[in-house]
Amino acid sequence: MTEKIIILSDGRSRPLAIPPTHEPPNGEVRDRLDRPLRDLRISITDRCNFRCVYCMPKEVFDKDYPYLPHASLLTFEELARVARVFVSHGVEKIRLTGGEPLLRKNIERLIEMLAELRTVQGKPLDITLTTNGSLLARKAVALRAAGLQRVTVSLDSMDDATFRAMNDVDFAVADVLNGIDAAHAAGLGPIKVNMVVKAGMNEQEILPMARHFKDTPHILRFIEYMDVGASNGWNMKDVIPSAEVVRRISEEMPLVPVDPNYTGETAARWRYADGSGEIGVISSVTQAFCSDCSRVRLSTEGKLYTCLFATHGHDLRALLREGRSDDELAAAVGALWRVRGDRYSELRTINTDGLSRVGERKVEMSYIGG
Repeated sequence: MTEKIIILSDGRSRPLAIPPTHEPPNGEVRDRLDRPLRDLRISITDRCNFRCVYCMPKEVFDKDYPYLPHASLLTFEELARVARVFVSHGVEKIRLTGGEPLLRKNIERLIEMLAELRTVQGKPLDITLTTNGSLLARKAVALRAAGLQRVTVSLDSMDDATFRAMNDVDFAVADVLNGIDAAHAAGLGPIKVNMVVKAGMNEQEILPMARHFKDTPHILRFIEYMDVGASNGWNMKDVIPSAEVVRRISEEMPLVPVDPNYTGETAARWRYADGSGEIGVISSVTQAFCSDCSRVRLSTEGKLYTCLFATHGHDLRALLREGRSDDELAAAVGALWRVRGDRYSELRTINTDGLSRVGERKVEMSYIGG
């Protein structure tokens, strides 16, 4: 086993092991906790047109914030090549994220290139996208035509004043709802709608959101406010536990639990007892699901992260741009996954503080996506 030392943007280095024989991948890989690699989340831009207070607060992400230059971003060809390598290791779902992914010019072309992997690899491949919905109404038809299958839309309130305060750019609820309607009409479904619940800010919107999306084909999901990155001022007191969300909704609209669709699904599923729809709750803080986590994340500049709460990444872009073969890339990815032992959320429930080394900062949500 040889080691290629990868220098990160902050100056720290991490070894990325490449087996010297560069043997072709042999399919599925599992990490140290016996978790398979199933989901690849690709951030295609670190920019966003919202300034959500729990993700990109204005006081940090202001007009002087140093976003990545275009030359640093992976090209669509590089992204498609990396995706092919991950599919060879067992990835079954690719999710495009940001920032706001619909800000990336010609994103439809990237989706077309990823959709071609369904034929090349000869296996099912789910291609999805997470968006704030601001550009969805104008792009939904083209995204579907390119090969996108589903979208997840972020919406934190049905109340305009609350939503405008949370996105902090004066964007209206109605415009997001128009995007959801356009996506549904284009065949991008089932659509999932994500609501981050923060105590004292939008918890009063739990029931209005549930009422609005009940009796629709869309799946509303409530996400516990998480300590992603170091910019959102996270405090455990701001977390509304998922169990409380379910209790509040069920008091008015009775819920019954539903089995997960697959092992490792992030959201616990609940359906309305009268058969009028489904909700989900994502409980990364109070009910950690690290034991089934099969997700890996790729930043827009080619850093690979094996956990949403990671403090460092591994630089695949260096391998891509120095001419390494697909077999070498696959060997490096496989070696990295096999030594993975991340379980931050499980450890956080025991000790919220002190999980990062002195001087290290967790990667920001806007940089790596959800």
